[in-house]
This record gives sequence, C-alpha cells and structure tokens, in this order.
Amino acid sequence: MREEFRRGNNARRRYVALGDSFTEGVGDTSTVLPNGVRGWADRVAEKLAKAEPGWEYANLAVRSKRLRQIIDEQLEPALAMEPTLVTLYAGGNDILDFGTDMEALLNDYELLVARLAGTGATVVLFTGFDVKVSAVLEPFRKRNTLYNQRVRGIAAKYGAVLVDYWCFEAYHDPRMWSSDRLHMSKAGHKYLAAQVLDHLGVPHKVSPKEWDPPARVGIREWERRQRRWVNDWVLPLFGRKLRGVTLGDTLSARWPEPVKVPRKGGLKKLMEEATR
Repeated sequence: MREEFRRGNNARRRYVALGDSFTEGVGDTSTVLPNGVRGWADRVAEKLAKAEPGWEYANLAVRSKRLRQIIDEQLEPALAMEPTLVTLYAGGNDILDFGTDMEALLNDYELLVARLAGTGATVVLFTGFDVKVSAVLEPFRKRNTLYNQRVRGIAAKYGAVLVDYWCFEAYHDPRMWSSDRLHMSKAGHKYLAAQVLDHLGVPHKVSPKEWDPPARVGIREWERRQRRWVNDWVLPLFGRKLRGVTLGDTLSARWPEPVKVPRKGGLKKLMEEATR
C-alpha cells in the first residue's frame, strides 16, 4: 500500500464512501446486496479487507443525490464514523440540472473536501468522464470540463488522492457502460475498483475485461438503438427533472453503519450470515 495510506491506518481501518449513483453502484446489479447493486466501492472494501484484515466499511451514497444533499445528509454521519479512508464523487447530477451555478457548486464542493481532509483521513476524489453519448447532452460538456479542472486543483490543494476518471481510455468502449449510457456496467465498476486500489497501492487481482473488438453496427441498427435509448432513458430522465422527483427518493444508504468486511466471502457472505 502507499506508505502514507498505510501509516494513517495503523490503529483503525474504516472506509466510508460518499456520493450518488456512481458510488452506490448503479449499473452493477446484484440480487443479494442492498439496493440491488454492488459497485466499485464494495469491491474496493473487499480487497482492502483481504489485504489487511479488520477493515470496516460504510457506503452512504444514494443515486440521484445532488451535492447539497450529500453535504446535508452524508457529511456529518461520515465524520461521526471517524474514517481513515474516504472516497467522494459528488456534483455529477448538478451538472445535468438546468440552471446550475457552477461557481457556487464548486465552492460548496471545496468546502466539503476541506471538512473531510480535516479529519486526517486519506481522501480519494474523482474527475467525471466525458460521456459522448449523444448531441442531446452536449451542452453539459463545458460544465464537466470546468468541474474536472477544479477537482484537480482541489485534490492538489488538500493532498487528496486523485483518480482522474476523465483520462481512462478503457471507458471509450461502450461495453463499459450500462444500457442508460450514463452509469458504468459491471465491467466498468470492476475496472474502476482496480484503478482506486492501484492509486492506494493495495494489492489485488482485479483484472480488466478482455474483449474482442466491438462488432460494427449498420446505420439502421444504430438509429434503432438511439431511438430506444432516448425513449427508455433520456425522456424519462428529463421528465423526472421537470416533475422534481428522482430515483433515489425512496432509497436509503446501502451500508449506513460501518460493517466489518469478512476477509473471505466479502459482503455477500455478510448478507448471507445476516439472513440466517
């Protein structure tokens, strides 16, 4: 592990994940884990416990949460847990909202990072990926660029570990994305888990998916897929925005209190033991 990361975790090992659907695990479905998903953060917690027994893990992330909601609902519970490792991705949903004040958003983001860094925990931050899914979402691209620039600067200012998601070429393969094209697929979550573990210097055997080159798609099939994507995902997304509702309104955090991650069997074993 990174020497500074190891030094900070001698007495207690507690990982707390904050954020939205990115960290909740949307796109990586599971029939046995809370909220029906797994995700990269669960995978990171399991590999931490395998490398060094005794790790505890809480995941407060809930899909659709905006930055202000993450601050109001997740920050104080996270601080109360006295984490030694924190991961944070927040602001992606705000970028897709109409009328977002990016300067105000990023000032709030920095205040959140400052509070987390002030605990002495190792803080991991992420840039956002430039998802080229459709011209429909092109107007939001400048916001994403600004967000990434500021996140890089904030990470440097507060000594955070930066996982520069923007730069990962692997995500140009459409198979790294779920059917909504905005959330990672299972393969995408596994790849990101490996990147986080590598940045922390944690040994693991999470390997990238090896695929043959994607098959070429004819223009008619491409148009059919575009129409289906717009009908299934884009229109409902903007419909929810107009109605002021989100997919996370009825959901709770997946792991709201720290759980000790089993070294063997991981979080699935924990769920199996809880239902006996």
